[in-house]
Amino acid sequence: MLHLDFNKKLPKEFYLRYTSDVAGDLLGKYFVRRIGKNFLAGKIVEVEAYDGSFDEAAHTFIGKTKRNEVMFNDGGILYVYFTYGMHFCCNVVTGKKDEGQAVLIRAVEPILGVEIMAKHRFGKSNLTQNEFRNLTNGPGKICQALRIRRKENGTDLTGDEIFLVDNNKIHSKKIITTTRIGIKKSVDLPWRFYIKDNLFVSQK
Repeated sequence: MLHLDFNKKLPKEFYLRYTSDVAGDLLGKYFVRRIGKNFLAGKIVEVEAYDGSFDEAAHTFIGKTKRNEVMFNDGGILYVYFTYGMHFCCNVVTGKKDEGQAVLIRAVEPILGVEIMAKHRFGKSNLTQNEFRNLTNGPGKICQALRIRRKENGTDLTGDEIFLVDNNKIHSKKIITTTRIGIKKSVDLPWRFYIKDNLFVSQK
């Protein structure tokens, strides 16, 4: 079992930088969710950056609303939204207050608490190889596996319920940069980052 050093929790300052800078640096970090006495964790392998000051695909481009107000906080807060009438997606808020930036966590490699994640996703703990690869390889799947829902919206990432743990920086040669997927506006921004050859990336 992986031993995570919770003393290496990412500090507030990590998140207060520009969204695309934070996005690339999130790769390889551990996303940790505590449920009771259980800790669930995955290594972040795919992300997308959003900046509502000019990015039409960002939820904050239209200004502050009840749905997106969490994104206007200082960085270091979890922004959770519901989409397509069926999925929750989680984002790491970045930048300074009122800047409206966040990074979507698109895929993680399941590391800790896999059996619990499997029960959340598939209702069973023993998975086939294909089911394991599909456990957390998409933003909606992550939230289902880690049981992140609307009530987790606004969670302080420097707290003890949901937080990120530092890990060795991914070498630039192993980071692939592309345009974002699943959007119809601001499609040319090269703000999707993922770890090369990782099996849990949502879409190559």
